[in-house]
Amino acid sequence: MTSEEIIALLPYKEPFLFVDELSNISDKGITGAYTFHKSAFFYRGHFKNNPITPGVILTETMAQIGVVCLGIYLMNEMVTGINKFQIALTSNQIDFFLPVFPGEKVIVISEKEYFRFDKLKCKVKLLNSKNELVCRGTISGMIKQKENA
Repeated sequence: MTSEEIIALLPYKEPFLFVDELSNISDKGITGAYTFHKSAFFYRGHFKNNPITPGVILTETMAQIGVVCLGIYLMNEMVTGINKFQIALTSNQIDFFLPVFPGEKVIVISEKEYFRFDKLKCKVKLLNSKNELVCRGTISGMIKQKENA
C-alpha cells in the first residue's frame, strides 16, 4: 500500500487534514510530515499578535499520522475492502517542549507498541524542521472494519 493510497483513505479533509506526506511505512511504525499553513483557521485567535499552533492540533497531527495512517496500513494487511472502517481516539498522553509557528514543517515519528483487539497504541514524537523535539507521548485508538462493510 502506497502513502498516497493511505492518505486517500483518511476520513479527514481540509481544513482538518494534517498529513502532507508519509515517508516510512512498516508494520512497526510510520513517519510522516505536515506543514502548518500560515492562513490556518486556528492562528487567528491563538494567540493575539503571537500565533502558535495549539497543542490540541499538534496532538491531532500526531494522531492522524502516527495512529490513523499506521492503522490503515495495518488493517490493509489484515482485511480486504479497507475503504469501510471506523476510527476512534481512545487515549493520549503528550508532553510539550517547544512551540510550532505558522509556516513550520513538522515530522511525526510513530512506533507501534501493540495492535490487538482492534486497539492500536503507539509511541509518538513530533520534531520541527531543525530536528528538535517539540512533543512526545503515547496515543491509542480503535480501528476496525465496519460491521456492514
